[in-house]
Amino acid sequence: MQHAPAARPPLAALLSAVLALTAAACAGGGRTAEHPATPAPTAPAAPTPAAVPPVLTEGQARAALITEDDLGETWEPTRGAATWRDELLKATAERPDCRRLLDVLYTEDLFGTATAPRATAALDDTDGGAQLHYRVTSHRAADLDRTLTWLGTLPDSCGHFTSHAAHGPARDVRVTAVPLPEAGEARQGVRVTLNAGESVLTVDLVAVRVGDDAASLTIGTLTEPSDAPTWTATETGAQRLAEVRLQGRAQV
Repeated sequence: MQHAPAARPPLAALLSAVLALTAAACAGGGRTAEHPATPAPTAPAAPTPAAVPPVLTEGQARAALITEDDLGETWEPTRGAATWRDELLKATAERPDCRRLLDVLYTEDLFGTATAPRATAALDDTDGGAQLHYRVTSHRAADLDRTLTWLGTLPDSCGHFTSHAAHGPARDVRVTAVPLPEAGEARQGVRVTLNAGESVLTVDLVAVRVGDDAASLTIGTLTEPSDAPTWTATETGAQRLAEVRLQGRAQV
């Protein structure tokens, strides 16, 4: 006995099923469960700028310099580097801190070479023969303070040592603290006395910090040293630097 073939579903039912699947696909964005939607890519976060301190413009740094008028009538703009710079300061020492001190006295880069912009001034005392070099620079306050701390350790670590030049005899060097006014936010200074036999060179090395800016100076003389120009340059320089900072800062 033969069975009759199974009845086919009506054409209308097939069309309804197709339309239902199509509607579901459209509702899902044209993707089925086996192929989920890929999230749209997001834009990368903006890079955080490097934390660098604001620095003085060149004009502001120049305005913060001291001048011969600040020190007295015997001072004037320098006529050239003192002869004792090469003769007595271009030397080295066995202990690292003492060697670094001699390098700083000669190059005057107390805070390193990467501290631009900077402004400098050089003045001579026509009466006593002293020479003052002064510079203003900008750097991170924490880095400036580390250098000031190092400067304050020198009377202990290099209180008495011997310097050696490429030519000439060894020389006796002594380092002591130098009195300073309560200027700026932090300050430090030392007096270096170098006995060259027939002559004695005395150099004050001082730095004062105001925020992320600093003023450093050296005053050297072959005659009897005086505290007055060191004190005046430190106090006046710090006040002038603070005033210039109030005029505005240049962001870099």
